[in-house]
Amino acid sequence: MKQLNLPGYSFRIIEEDGFRKIFDPVRKKFVRLTPEEWVRQNFITYLVRVLGYPVGLISVERKHRWNRLSRRTDILVHNRKGVPVMVVECKAPNVRIDSSVFDQVFSYNLKLNVPMLIVTNGVMHFACRITDSGASKFTFLENLPAYCDLGSFLQQ
Repeated sequence: MKQLNLPGYSFRIIEEDGFRKIFDPVRKKFVRLTPEEWVRQNFITYLVRVLGYPVGLISVERKHRWNRLSRRTDILVHNRKGVPVMVVECKAPNVRIDSSVFDQVFSYNLKLNVPMLIVTNGVMHFACRITDSGASKFTFLENLPAYCDLGSFLQQ
């Protein structure tokens, strides 16, 4: 798999039914290893190991409905009260991050109303903090906050 702009990690990867599969610690199962899944697993590992996000407060490919359409968020992070606070949209490394990707994650947020959005293809990462409840105003972030700082960061 392609080298990403994240620390290098070791993963449990197996060959099964003619496909390479990677172990997802959130879903607690092996899933097909696609380029997007490679980015997702590396980003989850970064959130957990580097920034201290509890794996138990992360959900992967969580289904939600918006305007009668079924959608799935790649990564959804909750606070300790179970309230969603961050959506991460992952793309394969060869996918260009453009306005359509941001439109996608902003459309998810119309339903979820989280204060932080992240878009990554593993090579480039963009994080923004929503500064109003209508999600029409946001500020790009230089760095992601550690989980222990998330509560005070979001109250700013």
